Amino acid sequence: MDQIIERAFGIDVSKDFLDLATSPTSPVQRLAHDSAGIEAIVEHAQRDRPDRIVVEATGGWESAVVATLAHAGLPVVIVNPRQVREFARASGQLAKTDQLDARMLCAFALAVKPPLRPLKDEQAQLLAALVTRRQQLLQMRTAEKNRLALSTPGLVQRNLKEHIKWLDRHLKDTDRDIEQLIKVTPLWCDTERLLEQIPSIGRITSRTLIAQLPELGSLNRKQIAALVGLAPFNHDSGTLRGHRIIWGGRAEVRQVLYMATMSAIRCNPPIRGFYRRLRANGKPGKVALVACMRKLLTVLNAVVRDRQPWSLAMLDS
Repeated sequence: MDQIIERAFGIDVSKDFLDLATSPTSPVQRLAHDSAGIEAIVEHAQRDRPDRIVVEATGGWESAVVATLAHAGLPVVIVNPRQVREFARASGQLAKTDQLDARMLCAFALAVKPPLRPLKDEQAQLLAALVTRRQQLLQMRTAEKNRLALSTPGLVQRNLKEHIKWLDRHLKDTDRDIEQLIKVTPLWCDTERLLEQIPSIGRITSRTLIAQLPELGSLNRKQIAALVGLAPFNHDSGTLRGHRIIWGGRAEVRQVLYMATMSAIRCNPPIRGFYRRLRANGKPGKVALVACMRKLLTVLNAVVRDRQPWSLAMLDS
């Protein structure tokens, strides 16, 4: 029986250039990071038909490339840069250049075979961008308020107050834009309604989940916990036994789940009871809190999966 040989492309994306590797050993083609360069990659991929095209998440620089490849029906995957870097170190590749990174992305695709997942459509990308922008505005406002508390009366203090007012105004505008975008999408409206029926889940949490965790409801509880970064992994080595750690995942989602769980421990009886049982059994506070976050995520996942209001039975879903 003939062995099926996969093909993969690796694309290293920077502000000005796109470095394309069509195999881990072939010469790397450098293209300008513009519409012509992206179109050239699309034509190359349509001709060679790779099984995977792997691109690192680069804070947004990869968006145009990924969107164009996906629109052309090509199998593009966005991967975590840390995974690729650790793969490179494990392969003995310590040097780092754009060309080496492109080849390593190609090798990573062939060895690891990262799963192909549906990419967000334009409306979902816009919602995610608005939610991210809201978080940025909140962070800036918090920083400016801290500076205001330490400032002395005068020109700097007036400037800080003006900037805080500007941030408040734009926060309201962003909230309004998010509200309007969700209202015109019936599925999002229904999801928001279902999530907010759960004690401790408010508007910010529900909208962050809709925007930043579109996989909610489509994965099982172990998969969704791993995706968010709440799955406990074994950390046994030598005489160290029984320890578990969590790492990776989506920090923005974990942040809102943390706040929601802190509230749930006070106002959601099943979560509160679960937390108290863990503490009574000797679990440290942080361990019990993370377990409650994972339990709450399980409920959220079941609610969205079943499209039914939450119930106590969902705690075991």
